Amino acid sequence: MTAIALTIAGSDSGGGAGIQADLKTFSALGVYGASVITAVTAQNTRAVTAVQDIDADVITAQIAAVLDDLDVSAIKIGMLSSVRTIDAVATALKDVQCPIVLDPVMVAKSGDALLADDAVTALRSWLLPRAALLTPNLPEAARLLEQPSDTRPGVQEMVAQGEALRALGPAAVLMKGGHADGAYCVDVLLADGVEKRFRARRSLTRNTHGTGCTLSSAITANLALGHTLHDAVAASHGYLQGAIKAADRLSIGGGHGPVHHFHAVWPRR
Repeated sequence: MTAIALTIAGSDSGGGAGIQADLKTFSALGVYGASVITAVTAQNTRAVTAVQDIDADVITAQIAAVLDDLDVSAIKIGMLSSVRTIDAVATALKDVQCPIVLDPVMVAKSGDALLADDAVTALRSWLLPRAALLTPNLPEAARLLEQPSDTRPGVQEMVAQGEALRALGPAAVLMKGGHADGAYCVDVLLADGVEKRFRARRSLTRNTHGTGCTLSSAITANLALGHTLHDAVAASHGYLQGAIKAADRLSIGGGHGPVHHFHAVWPRR
Protein backbone atom coordinates (compact mmCIF):
# COMPACT_ATOMS: atom_id res chain seq x y z
CA MET A 1 0.00 0.00 0.00
CA THR A 2 1.15 3.51 -0.81
CA ALA A 3 0.98 5.80 2.22
CA ILE A 4 -1.33 8.73 1.39
CA ALA A 5 -1.81 11.90 3.44
CA LEU A 6 -4.28 14.71 2.76
CA THR A 7 -3.70 18.36 3.57
CA ILE A 8 -6.64 20.74 3.88
CA ALA A 9 -5.18 24.24 3.99
CA GLY A 10 -4.54 27.54 2.25
CA SER A 11 -2.18 28.15 -0.65
CA ASP A 12 0.97 30.21 -0.11
CA SER A 13 2.05 31.74 -3.43
CA GLY A 14 5.56 32.15 -2.04
CA GLY A 15 5.81 28.40 -1.55
CA GLY A 16 7.11 28.41 2.02
CA ALA A 17 4.02 27.55 4.04
CA GLY A 18 0.49 26.23 3.61
CA ILE A 19 -0.38 23.62 0.98
CA GLN A 20 3.01 24.01 -0.69
CA ALA A 21 4.97 23.32 2.51
CA ASP A 22 2.70 20.40 3.36
CA LEU A 23 3.14 18.68 0.00
CA LYS A 24 6.91 19.23 0.09
CA THR A 25 7.04 17.69 3.55
CA PHE A 26 4.91 14.70 2.59
CA SER A 27 7.16 14.11 -0.41
CA ALA A 28 10.39 14.50 1.58
CA LEU A 29 9.16 11.83 4.00
CA GLY A 30 8.09 9.37 1.32
CA VAL A 31 4.33 9.90 1.49
CA TYR A 32 1.98 10.64 -1.41
CA GLY A 33 0.23 13.96 -0.82
CA ALA A 34 -3.30 14.98 -1.81
CA SER A 35 -4.63 18.47 -1.19
CA VAL A 36 -7.78 20.48 -0.62
CA ILE A 37 -7.31 24.23 -1.01
CA THR A 38 -9.39 26.35 1.39
CA ALA A 39 -8.05 29.78 0.45
CA VAL A 40 -5.65 31.41 -1.98
CA THR A 41 -3.23 33.95 -0.53
CA ALA A 42 -1.06 36.48 -2.32
CA GLN A 43 1.99 36.01 -0.14
CA ASN A 44 5.76 36.15 -0.15
CA THR A 45 8.48 36.15 2.50
CA ARG A 46 7.56 39.70 3.56
CA ALA A 47 3.77 39.91 3.70
CA VAL A 48 0.33 38.58 2.88
CA THR A 49 -1.23 41.12 0.51
CA ALA A 50 -4.53 39.40 -0.34
CA VAL A 51 -6.66 36.44 0.76
CA GLN A 52 -9.48 34.87 -1.25
CA ASP A 53 -11.54 32.14 0.42
CA ILE A 54 -12.53 29.21 -1.76
CA ASP A 55 -16.29 28.71 -2.00
CA ALA A 56 -17.54 26.26 0.64
CA ASP A 57 -19.19 24.04 -1.99
CA VAL A 58 -15.89 23.74 -3.83
CA ILE A 59 -14.09 22.81 -0.60
CA THR A 60 -16.71 20.13 0.05
CA ALA A 61 -16.34 18.83 -3.51
CA GLN A 62 -12.55 18.66 -3.20
CA ILE A 63 -12.75 16.63 0.00
CA ALA A 64 -15.35 14.27 -1.50
CA ALA A 65 -13.27 13.78 -4.66
CA VAL A 66 -10.18 12.81 -2.67
CA LEU A 67 -11.88 10.58 -0.10
CA ASP A 68 -14.08 8.83 -2.68
CA ASP A 69 -11.03 7.55 -4.56
CA LEU A 70 -7.86 7.72 -2.45
CA ASP A 71 -7.17 5.55 0.59
CA VAL A 72 -6.11 8.39 2.88
CA SER A 73 -4.32 7.27 6.06
CA ALA A 74 -4.01 10.65 7.84
CA ILE A 75 -5.30 14.20 7.40
CA LYS A 76 -3.71 17.54 8.27
CA ILE A 77 -5.89 20.63 8.59
CA GLY A 78 -4.27 24.05 8.37
CA MET A 79 -5.63 27.46 7.38
CA LEU A 80 -9.43 27.75 7.69
CA SER A 81 -10.11 31.47 7.58
CA SER A 82 -13.90 31.70 7.97
CA VAL A 83 -16.88 30.14 9.72
CA ARG A 84 -18.26 28.86 6.40
CA THR A 85 -14.97 27.14 5.61
CA ILE A 86 -14.76 25.53 9.04
CA ASP A 87 -18.36 24.33 8.75
CA ALA A 88 -17.72 22.84 5.31
CA VAL A 89 -14.61 20.97 6.46
CA ALA A 90 -16.16 19.72 9.70
CA THR A 91 -19.25 18.46 7.87
CA ALA A 92 -17.25 16.77 5.10
CA LEU A 93 -15.04 14.95 7.62
CA LYS A 94 -17.75 13.86 10.05
CA ASP A 95 -17.48 10.17 9.13
CA VAL A 96 -13.70 10.02 8.61
CA GLN A 97 -11.93 7.46 10.78
CA CYS A 98 -8.25 8.22 10.09
CA PRO A 99 -6.28 10.51 12.45
CA ILE A 100 -6.65 14.26 11.98
CA VAL A 101 -3.84 16.65 12.88
CA LEU A 102 -5.24 20.15 13.43
CA ASP A 103 -2.82 23.07 13.12
CA PRO A 104 -4.86 26.15 14.16
CA VAL A 105 -3.26 28.62 11.74
CA MET A 106 -4.15 32.15 12.82
CA VAL A 107 -1.30 34.50 11.89
CA ALA A 108 1.32 34.35 9.12
CA LYS A 109 5.03 34.66 9.91
CA SER A 110 4.78 38.23 8.59
CA GLY A 111 2.22 39.06 11.29
CA ASP A 112 -0.78 39.15 8.96
CA ALA A 113 -4.03 37.68 10.34
CA LEU A 114 -5.25 34.49 8.63
CA LEU A 115 -8.27 33.64 10.81
CA ALA A 116 -11.30 35.88 11.36
CA ASP A 117 -12.24 36.58 14.98
CA ASP A 118 -15.69 35.03 14.63
CA ALA A 119 -14.14 31.82 13.30
CA VAL A 120 -12.23 31.02 16.50
CA THR A 121 -15.38 29.83 18.29
CA ALA A 122 -16.34 27.65 15.32
CA LEU A 123 -12.86 26.12 15.19
CA ARG A 124 -12.92 25.45 18.91
CA SER A 125 -16.42 23.90 18.87
CA TRP A 126 -16.53 21.98 15.60
CA LEU A 127 -12.99 20.77 14.91
CA LEU A 128 -11.03 20.53 18.15
CA PRO A 129 -13.12 17.55 19.33
CA ARG A 130 -12.32 15.74 16.03
CA ALA A 131 -8.56 16.12 16.29
CA ALA A 132 -6.24 13.26 17.16
CA LEU A 133 -3.62 15.97 17.69
CA LEU A 134 -3.83 19.76 18.07
CA THR A 135 -0.57 21.65 17.35
CA PRO A 136 -0.84 25.27 18.54
CA ASN A 137 2.00 27.71 19.03
CA LEU A 138 1.80 29.88 22.13
CA PRO A 139 -0.21 32.80 20.65
CA GLU A 140 -2.66 30.33 19.07
CA ALA A 141 -3.09 28.44 22.33
CA ALA A 142 -3.80 31.70 24.16
CA ARG A 143 -6.36 32.77 21.58
CA LEU A 144 -8.15 29.42 21.66
CA LEU A 145 -8.30 29.67 25.46
CA GLU A 146 -9.26 33.38 25.40
CA GLN A 147 -6.18 34.27 27.40
CA PRO A 148 -3.71 37.17 26.95
CA SER A 149 -1.31 36.41 24.12
CA ASP A 150 1.41 38.91 25.04
CA THR A 151 3.02 36.67 27.67
CA ARG A 152 5.95 34.25 27.35
CA PRO A 153 4.90 31.23 29.41
CA GLY A 154 7.37 28.80 30.89
CA VAL A 155 7.13 25.06 30.35
CA GLN A 156 4.82 24.49 33.32
CA GLU A 157 2.45 27.18 32.06
CA MET A 158 2.58 25.54 28.62
CA VAL A 159 1.59 22.23 30.20
CA ALA A 160 -1.35 23.91 31.95
CA GLN A 161 -2.48 25.50 28.67
CA GLY A 162 -2.15 22.18 26.89
CA GLU A 163 -4.29 20.40 29.46
CA ALA A 164 -6.90 23.16 29.20
CA LEU A 165 -6.95 22.67 25.43
CA ARG A 166 -7.27 18.89 25.82
CA ALA A 167 -10.37 19.55 27.92
CA LEU A 168 -11.91 21.11 24.79
CA GLY A 169 -11.85 17.78 23.00
CA PRO A 170 -8.65 16.89 21.09
CA ALA A 171 -7.18 13.51 21.99
CA ALA A 172 -3.70 15.01 22.31
CA VAL A 173 -2.04 18.43 22.22
CA LEU A 174 1.46 19.38 21.10
CA MET A 175 2.34 22.76 22.60
CA LYS A 176 5.00 24.40 20.43
CA GLY A 177 7.51 26.56 22.27
CA GLY A 178 9.00 28.50 19.39
CA HIS A 179 7.59 31.80 20.68
CA ALA A 180 8.99 31.32 24.19
CA ASP A 181 12.28 32.76 25.45
CA GLY A 182 15.57 30.99 26.03
CA ALA A 183 18.42 29.37 24.17
CA TYR A 184 16.43 26.15 23.84
CA CYS A 185 13.02 25.59 22.30
CA VAL A 186 10.81 23.11 24.15
CA ASP A 187 7.72 21.47 22.65
CA VAL A 188 5.42 19.53 24.98
CA LEU A 189 3.24 16.59 23.92
CA LEU A 190 0.29 15.83 26.19
CA ALA A 191 -1.54 12.58 25.44
CA ASP A 192 -3.33 10.00 27.58
CA GLY A 193 -2.00 11.47 30.81
CA VAL A 194 1.59 11.31 29.55
CA GLU A 195 3.78 14.40 29.16
CA LYS A 196 6.72 14.23 26.77
CA ARG A 197 9.12 17.12 26.09
CA PHE A 198 11.12 17.68 22.91
CA ARG A 199 14.05 20.05 23.35
CA ALA A 200 16.30 21.66 20.73
CA ARG A 201 18.79 24.53 20.68
CA ARG A 202 17.43 27.52 18.81
CA SER A 203 18.99 28.11 15.40
CA LEU A 204 20.15 31.64 14.66
CA THR A 205 18.26 32.13 11.41
CA ARG A 206 15.40 34.34 10.29
CA ASN A 207 14.39 31.73 7.71
CA THR A 208 11.62 30.06 9.68
CA HIS A 209 8.64 30.65 7.38
CA GLY A 210 6.39 27.59 7.42
CA THR A 211 7.74 25.90 10.54
CA GLY A 212 4.29 25.23 11.98
CA CYS A 213 2.90 23.89 8.71
CA THR A 214 5.99 21.74 8.23
CA LEU A 215 5.86 20.19 11.69
CA SER A 216 2.15 19.36 11.55
CA SER A 217 2.41 17.92 8.04
CA ALA A 218 5.48 15.87 9.03
CA ILE A 219 3.51 14.38 11.92
CA THR A 220 0.65 13.65 9.52
CA ALA A 221 3.04 11.93 7.10
CA ASN A 222 4.53 9.81 9.86
CA LEU A 223 1.06 8.81 11.08
CA ALA A 224 0.20 7.83 7.49
CA LEU A 225 3.30 5.63 7.52
CA GLY A 226 1.89 3.78 10.52
CA HIS A 227 3.93 5.28 13.36
CA THR A 228 2.45 5.77 16.81
CA LEU A 229 1.65 9.34 17.81
CA HIS A 230 4.68 9.62 20.07
CA ASP A 231 7.04 8.22 17.44
CA ALA A 232 5.48 10.42 14.74
CA VAL A 233 6.02 13.55 16.83
CA ALA A 234 9.59 12.55 17.75
CA ALA A 235 10.56 11.83 14.13
CA SER A 236 8.87 15.02 12.91
CA HIS A 237 10.60 17.15 15.54
CA GLY A 238 13.95 15.85 14.30
CA TYR A 239 13.00 16.44 10.66
CA LEU A 240 11.94 20.04 11.36
CA GLN A 241 15.15 20.79 13.26
CA GLY A 242 17.13 19.59 10.26
CA ALA A 243 15.01 21.75 7.94
CA ILE A 244 15.59 24.83 10.12
CA LYS A 245 19.33 24.23 10.45
CA ALA A 246 19.61 23.93 6.66
CA ALA A 247 17.37 26.92 5.92
CA ASP A 248 20.28 29.28 5.25
CA ARG A 249 21.47 27.04 2.40
CA LEU A 250 18.56 28.55 0.48
CA SER A 251 18.31 32.16 -0.67
CA ILE A 252 14.59 32.86 -1.01
CA GLY A 253 13.13 36.37 -0.84
CA GLY A 254 14.02 39.33 1.34
CA GLY A 255 11.97 38.56 4.45
CA HIS A 256 11.44 35.41 6.49
CA GLY A 257 12.57 32.71 4.09
CA PRO A 258 11.33 29.11 4.23
CA VAL A 259 12.86 26.15 5.98
CA HIS A 260 14.61 23.62 3.75
CA HIS A 261 12.10 20.79 3.31
CA PHE A 262 14.47 18.73 1.17
CA HIS A 263 17.56 19.28 3.29
CA ALA A 264 18.40 15.57 3.17
CA VAL A 265 18.27 15.56 -0.64
CA TRP A 266 19.56 18.89 -2.08
CA PRO A 267 21.73 20.90 -2.22
CA ARG A 268 24.67 19.81 -0.07
CA ARG A 269 26.82 22.88 0.21
